[in-house]
Amino acid sequence: MSRAWKFHNPDGVYFITFATVGWIDVFTRPAYKEIITDSLSYCIKEKGLELFAWVLMSNHVHIVARAKEGHLLQDIVRDLKKFTSRKLLKAIEENDQESRKEWMLAIFKKAGSYNSNNSHYQFWRQDNKPIELQTGEAMGKAVDYIHANPVKEGIVSQAEHYQYSSAHRSHILEKLMSSV
Repeated sequence: MSRAWKFHNPDGVYFITFATVGWIDVFTRPAYKEIITDSLSYCIKEKGLELFAWVLMSNHVHIVARAKEGHLLQDIVRDLKKFTSRKLLKAIEENDQESRKEWMLAIFKKAGSYNSNNSHYQFWRQDNKPIELQTGEAMGKAVDYIHANPVKEGIVSQAEHYQYSSAHRSHILEKLMSSV
């Protein structure tokens, strides 16, 4: 693994992306999206996550974040991914309305079989590719990129109209987030 893709500065602000294996479009159902937003909320309240910007797309999450003093961002991200993967897999397995269930679970199972760290399934790709944002300009560009994602994908015409993003100012996470 390259030295460039690691959390080197424990006090740093990072742009982080985590994606589903195979870039599967899991986050098309509100119940699955809530697992992510609830988990981010929990990490903010209980795990020391300081979140500056975020967006949840159909198959990946982008965040700009850092860890509060006494916490490590890589530990928060690891725990977030571990918890959400278990919760999401269970939600998929138990969702009688999920027409893609067998297909998705087969892909997650196959990915898990290639990784000795997993006992059964692998939901998230292992690469987060954290990029430290060392200047206000770099942070601004990362936030703009995050907020532009749903517009570029044609989901909304204006970033602030996308509910699963920090650009949407009435979202529940807004109350918990740090101001940019």
